[in-house]
Amino acid sequence: MDIATFFGIIVGFSLVIGAIFWGGAVDVFVNIPGMMIVLGGTFAATCINFPVEDIFKAFRAAFYIFGSKKVTSNEVVNTMVRVAEISRRDGLVALENVKTDNMVLKKACQLIADNAEPQMITETLRIEISSMRKRHAIVQDVFKKMAAFAPGFGMIGTLIGLVQMLTRLEDPKVIGPAMAVAILTTFYGALLSTLVFLPIAGKLKSRSLQEIMHLEIIFHGAKSILENNNPVFVYEKLSSFVAPGDRKYERR
Repeated sequence: MDIATFFGIIVGFSLVIGAIFWGGAVDVFVNIPGMMIVLGGTFAATCINFPVEDIFKAFRAAFYIFGSKKVTSNEVVNTMVRVAEISRRDGLVALENVKTDNMVLKKACQLIADNAEPQMITETLRIEISSMRKRHAIVQDVFKKMAAFAPGFGMIGTLIGLVQMLTRLEDPKVIGPAMAVAILTTFYGALLSTLVFLPIAGKLKSRSLQEIMHLEIIFHGAKSILENNNPVFVYEKLSSFVAPGDRKYERR
C-alpha cells in the first residue's frame, strides 16, 4: 500500500471534517442536491470530454496508486545486471527463459534471444516508452479536467441556489440559510478539486515518470547486452539513473 497517498487523504479530510465539527453545525454542510450537481455534473462533463474507455482506465489507475507494489530504480538496475550476467554466461539465447513480470523487459529479452536486429530492438523499446508516455498523459488529463470541472459545477450550483433564494426575498428569515445552502456547492467543488482530483493527477504523474525511468533503464540495459558489455560495466552505466545514496549492487 502507498502509505503517503492513504495518509494524505485521511489527514486532509480529517482536517476539513474536524473544522466543521469545531464550528458545531455539521448538518448545514450536508446538501444532497448540491452534491448531485457537483458530482453528477463533473462526471457528465468528463464523459463528454473523453471516451468511456479512457475514463475507466483513469479510475482503474487511480485505484492502483493505493495498493500497487513500488519497484525502485535500483531494483530494475540490478535486474538488468542479472540479465547481462545470464547472457554473458549462457549466451543470448538463454534470455528467452528469463522470468519477469515486466512485459517490456520480457519483450526485450525475447527479441534479443531471437537474434533480432539491434536497430529493431532499440526502436521497439523506444516505441514502448513513447506509447506509455502518451497513455499515462491521457489518464492524468482525465483527473486534471475533473479538477477543472468540479469548481465550475460548484459555481453553477451556487447560481441555482441564489436564483431560488431571490424568489423568496419577501421572507428575510430564509435569506441566511438559503445563502448558506447556495454556497455549499462551491465548497463541494473546491474540496473535490483540491483534495481529490488534483492530488490524484499529481500522483499518477509521479508514478508515470518513475515507470518511464524504469523503461529507460531497460532500454539502455538491453543496448549494453547487445554490445556484450561486462555486467560490471552495465551496472556502472545504469547506476547513473539512481541517486548515489540509493545505489546498491546486489550481485549474485
